[in-house]
Amino acid sequence: MKSIAISGSPRENVGKRDAKELRYQGLVPAVLYGGPTQTHFAVSAADLRAVVYTPVVHFIDLDVAGAKSQAIIKDIQFHPLTEQIIHIDFLLLDEKKPITIEIPVKLTGTSPGVKVGGKLVQKLRKLRIKALPKDHLDAIEVSIESLEVGKSVKVSDLKLEKLIITNAIEDTIVSVTTSRALRQAEQEAASGKK
Repeated sequence: MKSIAISGSPRENVGKRDAKELRYQGLVPAVLYGGPTQTHFAVSAADLRAVVYTPVVHFIDLDVAGAKSQAIIKDIQFHPLTEQIIHIDFLLLDEKKPITIEIPVKLTGTSPGVKVGGKLVQKLRKLRIKALPKDHLDAIEVSIESLEVGKSVKVSDLKLEKLIITNAIEDTIVSVTTSRALRQAEQEAASGKK
């Protein structure tokens, strides 16, 4: 899985007034959980753009005053009106502990059902995957090569080594439905046969 380096500066004071002052300076208050103690620090809002505003999941190489660690984003709080990031929580990665991350679904191939006029409907764009950090993937590839009209790929159809999908097994990831044009063509063909 891809990594992005982000550096932060330790926070001396923790409180609303201090957090407001940091935001005024273009910084975002942050906390790193999962270690022996919580680490309070501030990161540049500009540095977070590459990690937050993307569908790609990244591990984050944090450097807080020389203390390096690898983490993932656990929680983000946005301002309700401006959509600016007002707080971010990171979770320290432990190579021996599995973590659950939402990973994007990447459709591969061409569906024969779409070629004959069916409509491709992707219901899940991300899957919740539980695995050790070293086993996580950038994306889960789902082949649609065999999808005919009226068929679907469910979570239970995926077989992934070293990864556990925590979504419900009956959830549909992608399906090919009958489009209006295909339905009309079938009706016209049926009425022409009479």
